[in-house]
Amino acid sequence: MTQRLKSERGRVQAGPLRARVVLAYQPRLMLRHRLAAALGRPDPLLAIWLIVLAFFLLGLIRLGIPSRPMFDEIHYLPAARRLIDLTRRLNPEHPLLGKEFIALGMKLVGDTPFGWRLPNLVAGTLGLFGATRAVWWASRSRVTTLLFGVFLATNFQWFILSRIAMLDMAMLSMMALAFWQWSLAWAKGRRWHLLLAGVFMGLSLGGKWNVIPLMVTPGLLFAWDRARAVGLVHHTPGRKVTGATLAEWLFGTRYAPVRGVSLIEAVVWLGLVPVLTYFATFAPAFFYQVQPMTLRGLIPWQTYMLHLQDSVVKPHRYMSRWWQWMFNLRPIWFLYAPVDGAQRGILMVGHPFTMLAGLPALLLCAWEGWRGDGARPRLKQGVALLYVLSLVFWAINGKPVQFYYHYALAAVFVMAALALVLGEWWEQGLRWPLRASMALTLAIFVGFYPIISAAPLPTMKAAYRTWMWLHSWQ
Repeated sequence: MTQRLKSERGRVQAGPLRARVVLAYQPRLMLRHRLAAALGRPDPLLAIWLIVLAFFLLGLIRLGIPSRPMFDEIHYLPAARRLIDLTRRLNPEHPLLGKEFIALGMKLVGDTPFGWRLPNLVAGTLGLFGATRAVWWASRSRVTTLLFGVFLATNFQWFILSRIAMLDMAMLSMMALAFWQWSLAWAKGRRWHLLLAGVFMGLSLGGKWNVIPLMVTPGLLFAWDRARAVGLVHHTPGRKVTGATLAEWLFGTRYAPVRGVSLIEAVVWLGLVPVLTYFATFAPAFFYQVQPMTLRGLIPWQTYMLHLQDSVVKPHRYMSRWWQWMFNLRPIWFLYAPVDGAQRGILMVGHPFTMLAGLPALLLCAWEGWRGDGARPRLKQGVALLYVLSLVFWAINGKPVQFYYHYALAAVFVMAALALVLGEWWEQGLRWPLRASMALTLAIFVGFYPIISAAPLPTMKAAYRTWMWLHSWQ
């Protein structure tokens, strides 16, 4: 009897104690459940933020090293300083946005190596987010989207160009944001996404000109989709295309891809807005003390810029051609010298696995896109087409001196093709290629991290034995 009373008294006392413990841990349990629910949603927004945050934090490590200018920073840093003091033009062969980014970092953080490079790290992080969201809205595939985010963050080129004060990340990041807004416009049918796509395309052009072939694709695809919707193409045999059909194509607003927006209006958002935005990036040049820009001289200045770019003919040790970029044959040493107390290096090279594995994935996307019908085959076909357009600019360009980092825009679509193929195989039940690819991708990134992040290296000979896999890499 006494034992039973003690037992019951213990249960009574344990009841409130257990309740207090549960209440104490309830916030943690709720947070854990919410996190698990967010990670389990079809839209992988939280997981994307985690990838983007990891990319940014990793990019901050040794961002100020080397403490001296490296590679083409020697051209763009003085030009950025002239933008700050508005004295005169410098480095006139390129648009201004990339140099404006660098100048902004100098003003906000200081004229230090960290200040020079921080704006591009921020831009690269935003661009990574935008590109990954674009893949989500275009594919609606969680696994494909996350794969693409990891592949792009670790393809070496995106990471390196986010950590150097050059112009390429201004172009790349703004185009990634433009594609995000473009895909949102198609998915949600809202005109303000078209407007933002046009603004970001203009800003991308203000970074570098090699986005020109890609800038025409949203407008052309809008016109094509609207023509299909009104029956202007693929119409019933024997059915005549009338003036009313053409009027619907130009002025109708009841059809795909963005209902409520006519083709004429789309031309404004995707054609006129990018041009006006691009010219707006030249605003600081109107206030130079020496040879200020004028409205009358704005158009002729573009011809002069083209002439200056084509005039660079002096051979460079690391110059290469587009077909070498495809196979990762000729990288560039942005840095390889004893600096800041150690032997350090930054090798602008592509990821040895994903850059090559993406090539057959591109061919498969092109083939399946050509044969198939529906949203997924069209997306695959579009990725393959965008890759070709990104590369053809350099294949037909008469500029004799070209470098591997010019491949960075095309490489985005290599990563997208690889993610599309592996993601589709995963969804079909073929799981091992994705697991093996992810393991190999991350392992190689970790192995090459010292040589792409200016980490202290062993002796020169030891570094070459470790990372110089091909003779052409030296």
